[in-house]
Amino acid sequence: MVSLLCVGIVAGVGGAASADAASTYSQLAQPSWAPPSWLFGPVWTVLYILMAIAAWRIWRTEPTFGNRAIVLYGAQLLLNLLWSPLFFGLEQRGWALVDIIALDALVVATIVAFWFRDRLAAILLTPYLAWSLFATALNYSVWSLNS
Repeated sequence: MVSLLCVGIVAGVGGAASADAASTYSQLAQPSWAPPSWLFGPVWTVLYILMAIAAWRIWRTEPTFGNRAIVLYGAQLLLNLLWSPLFFGLEQRGWALVDIIALDALVVATIVAFWFRDRLAAILLTPYLAWSLFATALNYSVWSLNS
């Protein structure tokens, strides 16, 4: 399944870029509401599975790469892929913030595009949007506290 392969690649790159994330994360000044580092892996696993299912459902409605909803999905997946290397690998937390804000906008656009094709697919992306918005606030806070 191509949708699982795509999120698998993003997860793999993110994992490789954040191999030392737990130690880096624990050394950063964080807001009091920051989750523990062990929580990110399980949350992202669930989110990537939901994303893959949603993309698969949309692909079935129009199995072409010209499918606008799939193009938006691919664009947001690319920004997702860039975030971990920016934040952890390059320690460019300000650029990671720019990336995740653009990601949030593309996730909203993707959900809207999915909604018109398959409402369940759109609903499956809402936890991803919620987590991305939370991650945006966390990224901003960590960047502010460590600048």
